[in-house]
Amino acid sequence: MKIKYLAHSSFLITADDGTRIITDPYAPEKDFKYAPIDEAADIVTVSHDHFDHNNIAAVKGNPQVVRESGTVKGITFKAVPTAHDDKNGSERGKNNVMCMVVSGVRIVHLGDLGHFLTDNQVTEIHKVHVLLVPVGGFFTIDAATATEVAEQVRARVIIPMHYKTDKSADMPIEGVDAFLKNKDDVVKVGGSEIEFAVPTLPAGPQFVVLDPSL
Repeated sequence: MKIKYLAHSSFLITADDGTRIITDPYAPEKDFKYAPIDEAADIVTVSHDHFDHNNIAAVKGNPQVVRESGTVKGITFKAVPTAHDDKNGSERGKNNVMCMVVSGVRIVHLGDLGHFLTDNQVTEIHKVHVLLVPVGGFFTIDAATATEVAEQVRARVIIPMHYKTDKSADMPIEGVDAFLKNKDDVVKVGGSEIEFAVPTLPAGPQFVVLDPSL
């Protein structure tokens, strides 16, 4: 299966059979200058209803929207309830961690997680091959908390998202370098796409940086 980083928290995940999933599609705004999403998908996952995560209309192809647990087009999804802040959602609302199994690879998209995971949440999330984790802070967990969350779920591959770039420079979040500091086994792909298969996954943890394509 393949993962392409679109931008912010949005990825295009393509299964071996060609099924296409887009996570948390965003809507560009004045402080958020990524190009509009111009991709078709069979499935769209939404972790929560904020403009930079729920722009379903941007995705072409009449996709099926997944917000909760279930099986869609042969792919199993599990939504684990969390919060967008460290005050049980009282400041920014709720957030679903979206777990999915795509061509045998267990992918977990943390959405806008705002806190350490509880023991119960770690148990619900279970085994993680590839973790898509916000690292920018302010609206989500920061670099240090993201590192600990990755350790909590024993992720084998960790891909950062939701961090400052030149196209989101006005957002009060940190860039990816704060997260990568003092990390071993960092792979900078030098592009927006990477391919994974269960037999060739690293034992972990490996930190993989993808460039936003938009």
